Amino acid sequence: MILGSEATTTRKAGNQTVAVKLRLMRMGKKKQPTYRVVAADSRSPRDGRFIEIVGIYAPRGRSTAEPDAIVDIDNDKALKWLRQGAQATERVEKLLRTSGAWAEFRPGSK
Repeated sequence: MILGSEATTTRKAGNQTVAVKLRLMRMGKKKQPTYRVVAADSRSPRDGRFIEIVGIYAPRGRSTAEPDAIVDIDNDKALKWLRQGAQATERVEKLLRTSGAWAEFRPGSK
Protein backbone atom coordinates (compact mmCIF):
# COMPACT_ATOMS: atom_id res chain seq x y z
CA MET A 1 0.00 0.00 0.00
CA ILE A 2 1.38 3.38 -1.01
CA LEU A 3 0.49 6.36 1.16
CA GLY A 4 0.40 10.04 0.29
CA SER A 5 2.58 11.33 -2.51
CA GLU A 6 5.13 8.51 -2.56
CA ALA A 7 5.96 7.54 -6.11
CA THR A 8 5.68 4.06 -7.50
CA THR A 9 7.70 2.44 -10.18
CA THR A 10 7.82 -1.15 -11.33
CA ARG A 11 11.09 -2.98 -10.77
CA LYS A 12 11.89 -5.83 -13.12
CA ALA A 13 12.72 -8.30 -10.35
CA GLY A 14 9.40 -10.00 -9.83
CA ASN A 15 7.30 -7.12 -11.28
CA GLN A 16 6.87 -5.79 -7.77
CA THR A 17 5.57 -2.24 -7.32
CA VAL A 18 7.92 -0.31 -5.01
CA ALA A 19 7.97 3.26 -3.73
CA VAL A 20 11.26 4.78 -4.96
CA LYS A 21 12.95 7.90 -3.62
CA LEU A 22 15.97 9.87 -4.71
CA ARG A 23 17.82 10.48 -1.46
CA LEU A 24 21.24 10.89 0.15
CA MET A 25 23.35 8.01 1.44
CA ARG A 26 26.06 9.04 3.91
CA MET A 27 29.65 8.05 3.19
CA GLY A 28 33.03 9.34 4.34
CA LYS A 29 34.74 9.58 7.70
CA LYS A 30 33.54 10.87 11.02
CA LYS A 31 32.95 14.64 10.84
CA GLN A 32 33.88 14.60 7.12
CA PRO A 33 30.68 13.56 5.35
CA THR A 34 30.26 12.90 1.67
CA TYR A 35 26.99 11.66 0.27
CA ARG A 36 25.87 9.57 -2.66
CA VAL A 37 22.65 10.59 -4.35
CA VAL A 38 20.88 7.27 -4.88
CA ALA A 39 17.59 5.86 -6.10
CA ALA A 40 16.40 3.59 -3.30
CA ASP A 41 13.31 1.78 -2.06
CA SER A 42 11.67 4.12 0.46
CA ARG A 43 11.47 1.29 3.01
CA SER A 44 15.22 0.59 3.05
CA PRO A 45 17.44 2.28 5.68
CA ARG A 46 19.38 5.48 4.91
CA ASP A 47 22.69 3.71 4.30
CA GLY A 48 21.13 0.41 3.18
CA ARG A 49 20.40 -1.12 -0.19
CA PHE A 50 19.91 1.10 -3.19
CA ILE A 51 18.92 0.58 -6.80
CA GLU A 52 21.29 2.97 -8.59
CA ILE A 53 23.84 5.70 -7.82
CA VAL A 54 22.76 8.99 -9.41
CA GLY A 55 25.56 11.28 -8.21
CA ILE A 56 27.68 12.57 -5.32
CA TYR A 57 27.48 15.53 -2.96
CA ALA A 58 30.42 16.67 -0.84
CA PRO A 59 29.26 19.62 1.31
CA ARG A 60 32.78 20.27 2.68
CA GLY A 61 34.62 19.86 -0.60
CA ARG A 62 37.27 17.28 -1.45
CA SER A 63 39.85 18.53 1.07
CA THR A 64 40.76 21.47 3.27
CA ALA A 65 42.60 22.95 0.29
CA GLU A 66 39.34 22.84 -1.74
CA PRO A 67 36.59 23.73 0.77
CA ASP A 68 33.85 24.50 -1.79
CA ALA A 69 30.89 22.13 -1.91
CA ILE A 70 30.88 19.64 -4.77
CA VAL A 71 27.68 18.56 -6.54
CA ASP A 72 28.20 15.97 -9.28
CA ILE A 73 24.90 14.53 -10.51
CA ASP A 74 24.26 12.53 -13.66
CA ASN A 75 21.26 14.47 -14.97
CA ASP A 76 20.25 11.71 -17.40
CA LYS A 77 19.93 9.15 -14.60
CA ALA A 78 18.12 11.62 -12.35
CA LEU A 79 15.62 12.51 -15.09
CA LYS A 80 15.05 8.82 -15.83
CA TRP A 81 14.05 8.17 -12.22
CA LEU A 82 11.96 11.35 -11.90
CA ARG A 83 10.05 10.50 -15.07
CA GLN A 84 9.38 7.00 -13.75
CA GLY A 85 7.77 8.56 -10.68
CA ALA A 86 10.53 8.64 -8.05
CA GLN A 87 10.17 11.32 -5.38
CA ALA A 88 13.20 13.43 -4.45
CA THR A 89 13.78 14.40 -0.83
CA GLU A 90 14.00 18.12 -0.03
CA ARG A 91 17.81 18.19 0.01
CA VAL A 92 18.12 16.16 -3.20
CA GLU A 93 15.58 18.47 -4.86
CA LYS A 94 17.83 21.43 -4.00
CA LEU A 95 20.84 19.59 -5.43
CA LEU A 96 18.90 18.76 -8.60
CA ARG A 97 18.04 22.45 -8.94
CA THR A 98 21.74 23.40 -8.79
CA SER A 99 22.67 20.73 -11.34
CA GLY A 100 19.86 21.80 -13.69
CA ALA A 101 18.00 18.48 -13.74
CA TRP A 102 14.98 19.83 -11.84
CA ALA A 103 14.40 22.67 -14.35
CA GLU A 104 14.55 20.12 -17.16
CA PHE A 105 12.05 17.88 -15.33
CA ARG A 106 9.69 20.70 -14.34
CA PRO A 107 10.09 23.55 -16.86
CA GLY A 108 9.20 26.94 -15.42
CA SER A 109 10.18 26.11 -11.82
CA LYS A 110 13.14 27.92 -10.32
